[in-house]
Amino acid sequence: MADSDIPHSPPLVLPDAIHERVRPGTALLRLETTHSRQGVLDGAWWPRTRDVAREIPALVSALAEHLGPITRVGLDAVAWNAIPTRLVVDDRVVHLDSFPVGDDTVLITRGERDHFALMVVPPDTEPDAARTAMARAVRADNVTQAAEILVTAVAAPVPGTEEPG
Repeated sequence: MADSDIPHSPPLVLPDAIHERVRPGTALLRLETTHSRQGVLDGAWWPRTRDVAREIPALVSALAEHLGPITRVGLDAVAWNAIPTRLVVDDRVVHLDSFPVGDDTVLITRGERDHFALMVVPPDTEPDAARTAMARAVRADNVTQAAEILVTAVAAPVPGTEEPG
């Protein structure tokens, strides 16, 4: 059997140092930089819009490169525009679940039961606040929920913009 005939088996754990744009000019994705998955969140995602058809395929493709096939994505029904029940991404059907649970996380399912929780940074978040929140979310020792991380990061003053005292 030739090497090209051997099926490629994607890694089954989160990769080290994945901090990249999903595709140029679009969402930013960061994953926890440890294989332990001890933190509350497995990563952070900063989409540029609330358009499911535009944002989710790029996210799923990027995650599939590192995690293997993605089977489901859970989203907050109120936070996203027109959530279909499924999308075809890279010739695979990905089921979309929508729940009215808050827009601070997206749940990714690989296989039947392997779940990953990504904090969702709102598209209109100021860049420094978004980067701060994402850095905190991907720390292996993070025990803070996504909503609290976002509130803290957005409320913190951006360096150089403080009012003179």
